[in-house]
Amino acid sequence: MDEIFYLFPGLIAAGALFAAYRVVHRSAQLRRAWNSGLTAEGRCLRAFTTTHGGHETAVRTTLHHVYEFRTPDGRGVRFEEQGGPATVVEGDVVTVHYAPGPDVIATARRPDPAGAAATALGSLVLLGAVVAFCVVFVVTYTTEFRA
Repeated sequence: MDEIFYLFPGLIAAGALFAAYRVVHRSAQLRRAWNSGLTAEGRCLRAFTTTHGGHETAVRTTLHHVYEFRTPDGRGVRFEEQGGPATVVEGDVVTVHYAPGPDVIATARRPDPAGAAATALGSLVLLGAVVAFCVVFVVTYTTEFRA
């Protein structure tokens, strides 16, 4: 029965560490797209929302956009982005910032390195607190209740 006091905090910490990896990865992608200096005229192909939760939990709605643009070499690139502005609707023309490569990294968000860094830092602080709590919980349980 003691394993549960190690298993759950371990799974929670692993989930928080994976989320931290995703935050850092997405932040690096945005920074790379903005710093490349390459832009293209893109078009919003679709805007939709997804909802999570309900019943006895809060409902969370996320706005998604699907964009398409062409690189200078004529290659068509289509990508989906979460959390864009609600004022962009299907058919709108947007400026796409992208970084070239085999897997083109693109965003239709306006460059805001300070805002993106603040958001990433805040997320990492919160996720670090979750991991620290899990570690403290396991150490406290091991030293106080298993001794």
